[in-house]
Amino acid sequence: MLYYLDRLSDNATSDFMKAFNVFQYVTFRAVCAAMTAFCLSLALGNFTIRKLLSLKLGQPIRNKDEVHKLAELHGPKAGTPTMGGILLLGTTVISTILWARPDNSFVWLVLGAMIVAGALGFADDYLKVSKKNSAGVRARTKLIVQLLIAVGVTWFFLSNPRIDRQAQALFVPFYKKMLVANMGMIVTFLFFAGIILGTSNAVNLTDGLDGLATGCTLTVTFAYAVFAYVAGNHVIAEYLQVPFYSQAGELTVFCMALAGASLGFLWFNAHPAKMFMGDTGSLAIGGAIGVVAICVKQELLLLIVGFVFVAEAASVLIQRFYFKYTKRKTGQGRRVFRMAPLHHHFELSGWKETVVVTRFWIISFICALLGLATLKLR
Repeated sequence: MLYYLDRLSDNATSDFMKAFNVFQYVTFRAVCAAMTAFCLSLALGNFTIRKLLSLKLGQPIRNKDEVHKLAELHGPKAGTPTMGGILLLGTTVISTILWARPDNSFVWLVLGAMIVAGALGFADDYLKVSKKNSAGVRARTKLIVQLLIAVGVTWFFLSNPRIDRQAQALFVPFYKKMLVANMGMIVTFLFFAGIILGTSNAVNLTDGLDGLATGCTLTVTFAYAVFAYVAGNHVIAEYLQVPFYSQAGELTVFCMALAGASLGFLWFNAHPAKMFMGDTGSLAIGGAIGVVAICVKQELLLLIVGFVFVAEAASVLIQRFYFKYTKRKTGQGRRVFRMAPLHHHFELSGWKETVVVTRFWIISFICALLGLATLKLR
């Protein structure tokens, strides 16, 4: 919306009015979006906490019969306000609307996916809090909503003749040319659905320790802000030989807004957390990141940049598969990890929560740098 202040510089005679020309630059607006989201988060954080406490929206902790040692470690967190993702989601949306071009369809696509996923997470959190247990929205309902998001994203790309052919192509990191020229409509939908469901649920699984998912979101969104800028600049995209989408550049503003909101939320979410993002935040973040990856045509790069998210989700799948396999073979199920997701394994191995979180942040930062390195290593 503030993008149109650039028009004040048209035919301007004073240096002051000419200065409004800076609003046309994506980089300037991206930095402003990050700062706006960060400041809004700090300004509204304590109000959000008080409001959540007054509504008695505290985090339920699973009982000792379910998780034993973990219940003892996390017992003091019972009652900490959850659904704080409302703050993160709200500040991201407001900042993006303020600083991104309102005529950019990619921005609205990502915001729409984020809001829908956030609404699903909100319903899940509300059911958990109201029933005072860890159950929420049924898995089938979650799957249907996430698939509907994938349907919308697929339709958006395949119904546009200017971008449908590239949308159906498959690109992989470290390789200059497309690996598959045309995956076809059905495979493209399944691919997009896998990216959106995988990323959304992976972030949700990572959100188990104070500040863990929030800090990893910072590094991932910053890396994708760079890729969005590159993908939206024809000269740079051609030089680095990455897929070009004319509207992708504005997603730099969204990514930086999400990074700024995450940094502001981390102010209250760092150990000991004053509030949790809950599924409201984690599902929204995951859904948004997945759609951004699709929009900049760097879907498989998530395996590198979002390695922590991938490892957390993979640990759950490995744990379940191995337990069922050994139970079927021997009659007694065995586990690979002390507990899944992976951060709980290290926590139950004797690592302090802050140590687990800090080391996972370091890994996430390194993986973001490796992802950026793929721009030249092709």
